[in-house]
Amino acid sequence: MEESIFEQRTDLGALQQSVQTLKEEIGKVIVGQEQMIDLLLAAMLADGHVLIEGVPGVAKTLTAKLLSKSISVGFSRIQFTPDLMPSDVIGTSIFNPRESTFQFKQGPIFSNIVLIDEINRAPAKTQAALFEVMEERQVTVDGNTFHLTVPFIVVATQNPVEQEGTYHLPEAQLDRFLFKINVLYPTAAQEFDIVRNHHRIKPVEQLELVHPVMSATELESLRAQVRNIHVEDKLITFITEIVGHTRANKSIYLGASPRASIGILNGAKSYAAMQGRDFITPEDIIYIAPAVLRHRITLTPEKEMEGSDTDSVITQIIQSIEVPR
Repeated sequence: MEESIFEQRTDLGALQQSVQTLKEEIGKVIVGQEQMIDLLLAAMLADGHVLIEGVPGVAKTLTAKLLSKSISVGFSRIQFTPDLMPSDVIGTSIFNPRESTFQFKQGPIFSNIVLIDEINRAPAKTQAALFEVMEERQVTVDGNTFHLTVPFIVVATQNPVEQEGTYHLPEAQLDRFLFKINVLYPTAAQEFDIVRNHHRIKPVEQLELVHPVMSATELESLRAQVRNIHVEDKLITFITEIVGHTRANKSIYLGASPRASIGILNGAKSYAAMQGRDFITPEDIIYIAPAVLRHRITLTPEKEMEGSDTDSVITQIIQSIEVPR
């Protein structure tokens, strides 16, 4: 694509530098996992939640912790377990005998970056407690509504292999995550660096290497810039064609909703801004689309029995659509 035909309207040098600084802070501890970090930062700029899936030990939780530590915002961690109750997440009303009234005690969800470890280990009732707070950034208890402070990002992790003691996430909850990031094993060279770093630096000292390099106000300013990224109509058509094909594909039992189209648009705008551009390209859409779609579509039982996965079907859909130029 000839990018020279586009005129740069906004200087995104400061945004690009801020993103690079965040990457460098996280990179003090994390080796590799560039795509996971890129998508995490893109989701943060797009004001979206992230679901990270990977086997234990590939730095899912650690990366989320480091992200929160590199930004001057509140952080809380919730370990989901089968006996976790909704009140353990959102909070509960406690009776105050002095005033003879009930007072709401906020739960750990009232923070800025909330890490939910092993989200698929809690039963449906507890997972449902996240529906309102993830979509509307508010909690309603006993008829009273409590608003969360900005920014508010949920980073959830889950193990794709272990099924004992886990619960399938409802489609409505999955749809509230902007991205689903699949984390793979590191390469041999990266694993060598991981083990060497562990030998040289204690795990506690590793966390102390990372310092805040961005404030909540600065993050909100960057988000405002992302919202103003230029998008041509032909690229919006490209997005809607991709999502529309998921509803007509014979390999897919359940296709994606218009929320997926909006997710691809917002994710592509964030990713373009991270590259220093104030306009999106088809390549941005192609890069972002799998992370937005892979948890929003369901393959037919026949395709699952054949061993197909959602990513391969998404790739086939994108390749079947003419890329706008």
